[in-house]
Amino acid sequence: MSTPLPLDDVRVIEIDSWMAAPSAAAILSDLGADVIKIEPLSGDPMRNTTRPAKVDGAFKGYDFQFDVDNRGKRSIAVDLASDEGRDIVHRLCEGADVFLCNLLQHRQEKFGLSPAQLWETNSKLVHATLTGYGTDGPEAWRPGYDVTAFFGRSGLYDSMRDGNDGQVAMARPAQGDHTTGLALLSGILAALRLAERTGTGQAIETSLFETAVWTLATDYGVTAVDQAPVRRRSRQQQIVATANRYPCGDGNWVVFNMPEEAAWPRFCQALGLEQLLDDNRLQNIKGRFDNMAEVVDLVDEALSARPRDEWGPIFDEQRLIWGPVLGLHEVVADPQAEAIDLFPTVEHAEHGEYRTVRAPIRIQGVDTSPRRSSPTPGQHTRLVLTDAGFDDAAIDQLIADGKVAQPEA
Repeated sequence: MSTPLPLDDVRVIEIDSWMAAPSAAAILSDLGADVIKIEPLSGDPMRNTTRPAKVDGAFKGYDFQFDVDNRGKRSIAVDLASDEGRDIVHRLCEGADVFLCNLLQHRQEKFGLSPAQLWETNSKLVHATLTGYGTDGPEAWRPGYDVTAFFGRSGLYDSMRDGNDGQVAMARPAQGDHTTGLALLSGILAALRLAERTGTGQAIETSLFETAVWTLATDYGVTAVDQAPVRRRSRQQQIVATANRYPCGDGNWVVFNMPEEAAWPRFCQALGLEQLLDDNRLQNIKGRFDNMAEVVDLVDEALSARPRDEWGPIFDEQRLIWGPVLGLHEVVADPQAEAIDLFPTVEHAEHGEYRTVRAPIRIQGVDTSPRRSSPTPGQHTRLVLTDAGFDDAAIDQLIADGKVAQPEA
């Protein structure tokens, strides 16, 4: 007998697009929930907007990046602007536990999807909203993407510049989206528990902006008090040499993070820089900080003698806390990633097997790997409407009138 999935009795209705909110729904699906994705008639605008994988054969042109945030879901394509479309959503919410969306407040109300409006249909529904900046305040109306609301507005981009004159580096796709998706997921799980205990519906929300600020909470714990700018330090301005990043002989980088007072002797021994232990200028943290530019140059020179992978065993022998700065292609082949099944295999009904990315949640004895690939737009329109009580004639009429869509046979 297989172990039940933790959410296999939960039904989720989602109306969202792009990556942040869909990523939360994808993890709910991984955990066993039946997730019904309501898309526009033309499909989620995220479809086919990102780089294609460099593959030939059955998967050539397949949208793997969309698949990450939409695996395991069922798709129904609905015209939300129509009375019939809004009625369909309310019908689906009658039997749902969670409604999840990333619509701004005025659009929720326009389409009859605000918490109060949906609670008239299902008084126990958990209503979850993800926005750029929150549903209160002077900029609740403002749309936001992760590069603008998460990285830009929150202070993340500015705080990560290399020194005071460093340029702002662009984040990789959906870093802020997926982090915020995890915040939304945690709120949904808490609200489900509360709805179960109280028997009443719950409204929860998060935003890209506030989640990003939380990721900087260690800095903001001080900045919220003194309101002083954060000191942005280049490699030559770091406080301690044993918490810095350095290039190796093959151009690959390594990063260290150790308290310097205890680690400094072992750090010097690993690099063959024992002479620095006798340098009177470098006998304490302040002395090393005052001469940090020279220390960094000496470490760079020492590390240039070997490629990164040859340094690893030497660092481990000296019990240094370090990590290689890997390329994404290296992480996919990393033995540690393989050991924790970070890139599980999914079976596509038509094309075969492919690898994807597992959510960062593991439950002992429970397989929470993705269960199936993402749907095509409206793939399950007829099936979902049938389950909701629509007969074939009504479904045919909705399709003929352009209120819902399904793929061509």
